[in-house]
Amino acid sequence: MLNNKAVTHRLFPLGLAILALALLLFVFLLGRFSSGRAQEAAGLPYQFRIEFALNTVCIVSLFDQTHHEVYEEVFRRIREIEGRMSRFLPNSDISRVNAAAGFAPVQVQDDVFMVIQRALYIAELSGGAFDPSVGPLAALWDIMGANPHRPTKEEINAVLPLVNWRNVELDHQQRTVFLRLQGMALDLGAIAKGYAADQALAIIRAAGVERALVNLGGDVIAHGERPDGTPWRVGLQTPHEELQTALGVIRGRDMTVMTSGMYERYFIYDEVLYHHLFSPFDGHPARTGLLSVTVVSDVSMDADALSTAIFVLGYERGRALVDSLEGVEAVFVFEDRRIRVTPGVDFVLADDSFRIVAD
Repeated sequence: MLNNKAVTHRLFPLGLAILALALLLFVFLLGRFSSGRAQEAAGLPYQFRIEFALNTVCIVSLFDQTHHEVYEEVFRRIREIEGRMSRFLPNSDISRVNAAAGFAPVQVQDDVFMVIQRALYIAELSGGAFDPSVGPLAALWDIMGANPHRPTKEEINAVLPLVNWRNVELDHQQRTVFLRLQGMALDLGAIAKGYAADQALAIIRAAGVERALVNLGGDVIAHGERPDGTPWRVGLQTPHEELQTALGVIRGRDMTVMTSGMYERYFIYDEVLYHHLFSPFDGHPARTGLLSVTVVSDVSMDADALSTAIFVLGYERGRALVDSLEGVEAVFVFEDRRIRVTPGVDFVLADDSFRIVAD
């Protein structure tokens, strides 16, 4: 029997509300100010809005004289992206592409085409550690579904040939996507959320808002700086602990903080934890000695995909990838509770059961 207490993404509505509030407080309490103190420090009202979208809790917090329509536009765009890019929605562009796999190319919206194109770029950059064609594996394990499944070796071997980003064919003139093999399936879950965060930020900037936080399931964009003029303090969760437990904080201005970890979505079978970050190379949840990887950058779409790629690659190859990219930094959390931080991250440890080690 599966231990369904471990299927962390299955929450009752009350649980979602509690999770949303916990995430909100986690970011702001670590910043050591409340909405009242923000007003006192900068004369700005603090507002926030919470919705469930992209299969997670989304919190947009604005620190400005902001009109209601900014929130409406942000969440309308987030829902639009979900409606086009979710493999779980039968009428999405991605579902139409998947349904036509091996038969015919499918014309998609320009933003869907662009995200797939970027996903293939990250796939090539990472040597296939990030692969948007991982859909057959995700469906086989069903970790994000109601009935998680530990597949047999034979089941995994049957779908592995379908996982290969090189078999995704793009026609730039027609804006079509073609999956060359029947049974192939795209899954943009590891990049679409980052794109949605970037789009939310673009709307917020266009409205003239100078300070904002966009929190999509714990992946955070910190726009501008705190109302008192100091850097934002974005909290990282201690792996496998309650959401209110802080591993540490990353301090900075105008940054995106994207985390991939084995504690985010998982199930436990026979006392073994199976998480949702699959290795496209062997079809199993990646085991690289890492608990989580946090990428700090200024482009959320790239950071989202890179955090997955780096987790799958493991520290040595993942660190080499980070070091090869301009404007990309990372925090690596290991299963033995060590932490390694690249030089460009201002990270402050809060959990003394972990330790930061030098290279």
